[in-house]
Amino acid sequence: MRNRRGKDEGELTVVIALEGERFALVADGNKRRFDRPKRKNVLHLEPTGFASDEVASSLRETGRVTNGKLRFAIAHALRRLEAHAEEKGD
Repeated sequence: MRNRRGKDEGELTVVIALEGERFALVADGNKRRFDRPKRKNVLHLEPTGFASDEVASSLRETGRVTNGKLRFAIAHALRRLEAHAEEKGD
């Protein structure tokens, strides 16, 4: 997800949990680590269309994910977004 509002506007984060229909807990593995996620209004998040199977399976199996996996997932999504932007000619 891309943050649309706040100090971290424009940065990519990973949704690690949902709190009801209105809020999501997000982390990036750097400033916001898994053990201290940020609570964001879902209206302030923009879907990027990418999901990390590795992060999802880790959360399903253990209920946790390493900060390194979060950083890797964000870096991978960023590379894919940049490649997609180049294809479109933006």
